[in-house]
Amino acid sequence: MAEPLVRALALAMLLAPGGWALAREAPPAAQDPVLEQRVMAISGELRCLVCQNQTIADSNAELAADLRKEVREKIRQGQSDREIIDFMVERYGDFVLYRPPFKATTLLLWLGPLLLLATGLTILFRRLAHPRVKGDVELTADERDRARRLLASKETGEG
Repeated sequence: MAEPLVRALALAMLLAPGGWALAREAPPAAQDPVLEQRVMAISGELRCLVCQNQTIADSNAELAADLRKEVREKIRQGQSDREIIDFMVERYGDFVLYRPPFKATTLLLWLGPLLLLATGLTILFRRLAHPRVKGDVELTADERDRARRLLASKETGEG
């Protein structure tokens, strides 16, 4: 009984250093909390170009870290939030914005989900309103005889 416990303990001790090997040192606390708060606010408006479903503030991708570093440098250079965001849009296009503007080039991005929903609802309502089979289905004499035989065999327990 003690042997499985010893094996499990030995296995746990062998696997534990794997997690320690992957651990990283925590980033140092911000020297200027106001600057870091501004970096995170601007980073929250920019999309990670690698992850695409996260902001660069939330992403752990190397590119996101580089973009946060670039935002930090631009803040240190005295640029406004609008100037930094405009620089990123000029460099990467509207796609870098987590909430892209409503304009002709992003129209499908904004209206696409609504169009898909409307199309799906239209198809659903048409199918519900007009079922494929209308009225009674006429069977041939052979089909009726076969159906009677099947029903009779089920009632007698033969089948």
